[in-house]
Amino acid sequence: MRITIDYTAAITQGAGIGRYTRNIVSALARVDTTDSFTLFSTERPTSARGFPELPRMQPRVFPAGNRRMTIFWQRLRAPVPVELFAGSADVFHGPDFVLPPLLGTPAVVTIHDLAFLTNPECALPSLVRYLSAAVPRALRRASAVISDSEKTAHDLHTLLGVPREKITVIYCGVDPLFTPRADAAAVSALRQKYHFNAPTVLAVGTIEPRKNYERLIAAFAQARRHADGPRTLVIAGRPGWLYDGVFAAVETLGLRDAVTFLDYIPDAELTTLYHAADVLAMPSIYEGFGIPMLEAMASGTPVVCSDGGSLPEVAGDAALVVPVEDVDGLAAALVRAVSDADLRASLVARGLARVKEFTWDTAARAHVRVYTETAKRK
Repeated sequence: MRITIDYTAAITQGAGIGRYTRNIVSALARVDTTDSFTLFSTERPTSARGFPELPRMQPRVFPAGNRRMTIFWQRLRAPVPVELFAGSADVFHGPDFVLPPLLGTPAVVTIHDLAFLTNPECALPSLVRYLSAAVPRALRRASAVISDSEKTAHDLHTLLGVPREKITVIYCGVDPLFTPRADAAAVSALRQKYHFNAPTVLAVGTIEPRKNYERLIAAFAQARRHADGPRTLVIAGRPGWLYDGVFAAVETLGLRDAVTFLDYIPDAELTTLYHAADVLAMPSIYEGFGIPMLEAMASGTPVVCSDGGSLPEVAGDAALVVPVEDVDGLAAALVRAVSDADLRASLVARGLARVKEFTWDTAARAHVRVYTETAKRK
């Protein structure tokens, strides 16, 4: 088969869908030894995020700019097929919610979540309007749909009427970089660099309303009043949108010296950051998957998460799960996670066992099966 994958998000996004796209492409190169791939991007590669040098992976760039092509293809709906730029293929995969116009090539689209429908208040109105039009259009155009979780599959079926047999659930994996083996010197240096006072709560993800950081900050303020509670909260993620309330909460609660914002952290340092933390907190209002939870589990770091979206599905019995809006419950869970030695040991053991169920190679093999079935429909 000849498979074209829209690689744009892998170049433009460090986390989230960019991470998903980079990891699935790398895994496809490992597990699929017969098919050929075109990695198509509307953005030029950068020194930080370029095309991978992998067998049977041919890059193809149409450097018009992602924003410009989004307007051209999705907002203006110009019927110019992507094959003119990416070449012909047996299957086209759009890993980032949408599909460009196609000239008869069967398509697969990955839908990571439907938060723009379930929680529209968490996104800019312009983004909600865009996704509300572009995602249903992609679903109609696609021959097959991939979702990261059963929760998203259920939402696709109930909210947008996608036939359940058209959806394949494929869980994400975790990069082998994340292991419980810590470099003590590197951990110590990182703690000094960012002035961590243990115990430390870590949150990883873009600063935007869906991540529920305002409630996390309020819960942390409660938890640190306990003698054995956490002393530092670290939020590693770039400012996204509607984030003013997050920074205001820190000031209102007098936590300027206790809360650290680190912006986006590259993987090389992120591995050490998980080891430097005493607990990962992921209190999101809605998540389609939750890769940071797996990264923390693989690193031997206990996890506290909310019951938002697919998080309980992914966490299994390997995390403390609290209701999305329960600030008191989140505060209590943070205190327990950093102070109860027996609980910590249990969470670490369960996390290391749980994370073995999620690998990118398994995900890649499942993608190949979807591509194969989709190609038959050409």
